[in-house]
Amino acid sequence: MKSRILKHLLTIFLISIFTTSCEDFVEVDAPNNRLIQEQVFSSEETAISAMQGIYNELFVAAFSNGYTSSITLLSGLSSDNIQNITSGNVNRMEFEQNEITPDNQNNLEIWASAYNTIYNTNSFLQGLSGSENISSELKTQLEGEALFVRAFTYFYLVNLYGNVPLILTTDYKENQLASRTPTVEVYDQIIADLLRAEEVLNSEYRDGERTNINQYTADALLARVYLFVEDWEMAENYSSQVIGSTSTYELLEDPNEVFLANSREAIWQISPLGDGQIVTNTKDGNLFIIDPIFSFFAIARLPMDLLNSFEENDKRLINWISYNEGRDAFFPFKYKIRNTNEVPPKEYSMVLRLAEQYLVRAEARVHQGNLQGGIEDINVIRKRAGLELLDQTDPEINEENLLDEILKEKRKELFAEWGHRWLDLKRTGRAEAVLGSNNPLWENTDVLYPIPEAERMRNPNLSQNPGY
Repeated sequence: MKSRILKHLLTIFLISIFTTSCEDFVEVDAPNNRLIQEQVFSSEETAISAMQGIYNELFVAAFSNGYTSSITLLSGLSSDNIQNITSGNVNRMEFEQNEITPDNQNNLEIWASAYNTIYNTNSFLQGLSGSENISSELKTQLEGEALFVRAFTYFYLVNLYGNVPLILTTDYKENQLASRTPTVEVYDQIIADLLRAEEVLNSEYRDGERTNINQYTADALLARVYLFVEDWEMAENYSSQVIGSTSTYELLEDPNEVFLANSREAIWQISPLGDGQIVTNTKDGNLFIIDPIFSFFAIARLPMDLLNSFEENDKRLINWISYNEGRDAFFPFKYKIRNTNEVPPKEYSMVLRLAEQYLVRAEARVHQGNLQGGIEDINVIRKRAGLELLDQTDPEINEENLLDEILKEKRKELFAEWGHRWLDLKRTGRAEAVLGSNNPLWENTDVLYPIPEAERMRNPNLSQNPGY
């Protein structure tokens, strides 16, 4: 009976935090809400279940689910890595043309779902901090997991929108009128959350599932964050920690094994079981794989410019890209399953993986003058792809050309994954040269998405980005 009551209270708690967001704060009965939190965090079992609820929500949330309003698709369209097959969907065409309007619905879904995730983690952290019935070891572990999710979400918000409101509480009165926080302060909070997470997280995955977060997950994101803020030494340091964890991670020789559930290349994945539906395929696979019979449902393809950047014998071209004759379209084929209800799932949605860490470290090393170290890291990626090593093809390469080569390898390695190409073009100042040359409508202000108009109508303290 007690177990059933706690399960019921947990359901109420999860529903309350997942239906209350920064998009539309409503006043709730605080004493009752506190009572529910006290009950949910009264045992280790229910506290773990609450954290699992946050993980599950990432497979549902628009920005992170790998589907039509996800960063993977929309930021891919913003760069030169993905194209719409047809021009019928105005919202998605605006991303491809870099002409996003403030009332774009997909843009609103990114913003709202990201802030909903942040609110969920804040609510979880608040409930966890007041709990007295959870061991200190588990308490700090769960704290680290929640802090990571918050930092991860803010990383994308600050890179897509620039200055964004920094929401760290569940106080709706304060949150609903929050103004935008300078980018540098948001990054400071991201780093602070990740450093704390890295300090308290275990090196092993809780329950052995790479859908949970461990210490190396925090290290991997720290490496990326430090790369983005141009702290090359720290970027190299944290990427090296992940790369050096050979008992846990390795680059897989077979590219077709990389995106399998709990693959040894995976640092963090999202399980399709979080949707609570019968189907157990990733949404990435469902979105990108063009069905050979029902090809008219397809919405995205790979541009010829990307395809032409691969060498003919590149294993990534051979194994991660496929072709549909009916639509005369090449499409991402990293995930092999479009629809299934098989349990356990064979594929999880990839978020962070080891290959990126080699590319992060390569760039960080070159910026510190260690060209040979950068070449060695690039060679690891090229070797897995079945290509000649860089010091054989271009032994006299200089720093500028080596940095260009790293970005080319990142484009080929990480296409159709979390908007890497878009973020790289922006942070390196290459967006205008690469995207503007083929887009007469391009303006430098297009590197930031507009603050959704619906959010600005609710919150008069939200200013708009230039150009909108």
